[in-house]
Amino acid sequence: MAEYAWFDAGDGRQVYRKAETTRPKRAALPAPMINSDTMSETQSMLDGKYYTSKSALRATYRVAGVEEVGNDPARLRRRKKPKVDRKAIKDTLHKAAARFNRGERVNPK
Repeated sequence: MAEYAWFDAGDGRQVYRKAETTRPKRAALPAPMINSDTMSETQSMLDGKYYTSKSALRATYRVAGVEEVGNDPARLRRRKKPKVDRKAIKDTLHKAAARFNRGERVNPK
């Protein structure tokens, strides 16, 4: 949005011109997002030692050549497909056909 202001032209008159406004580049967030390197004491499954630094724990994984994965069992489960309610589909089609046969029409705008 442009901002306008009155400026003195120097010879006793004033002019209404667009004012230069520079706004700092900022995010809409109230504060920057910070990802801390610290974590609660966690035992490594690789060497059994306890770590409070994410980077130190991941460094041991990198050296050993292992991959860090989560422990969410849901990622291993197969997703269930929703059952199709054929009776509801059939009923809907019969209702639509009955409405059409009665002469009901939808008027597009």
